Amino acid sequence: MSSTDVVELILQDHRRMEDLFRTMRNIEADRAAALEEFADLLIAHASAEEDKVYPALRRYKNVDGDDVDHSVHEHHEANAALLALLEVEDTASEEWEEKLEELVTAVNHHADEEERTLLNDARENVGDDRRAELGRAFREARAQYLKADCGSIENVRKLVAAADD
Repeated sequence: MSSTDVVELILQDHRRMEDLFRTMRNIEADRAAALEEFADLLIAHASAEEDKVYPALRRYKNVDGDDVDHSVHEHHEANAALLALLEVEDTASEEWEEKLEELVTAVNHHADEEERTLLNDARENVGDDRRAELGRAFREARAQYLKADCGSIENVRKLVAAADD
């Protein structure tokens, strides 16, 4: 990863998630491995955004705080959809296909919305140096989460339960 621009880093993760969805939709692929990578990436990505990026964006008057709140809400929805898929044991089952499509819908909706609102606002209103700083903070936090096996079913269960409180 050469870029440290937080917007570029987030977009790179979104594109990787789309690649992983393609793999998970392929019956001949190692769906379990793709899901494992996806789970780690989704949780690390969303957690790093919530820790490092969203609080910073909230401070810009041209970035809509409601968009930030909405994004956090959509992270919770995606986590719940992820948990539902992680709990399906047979990757060749009809249930797996259904839960995968629910996850794809939740994540793609969020990524699309985030790209059109928050990321465009960040690109327009946050200076290059600040975006690079946020990118470094995002990358560091994301790496910490990845090291901590953040996409494990136990951790995803905790996150979903915490969001329901």
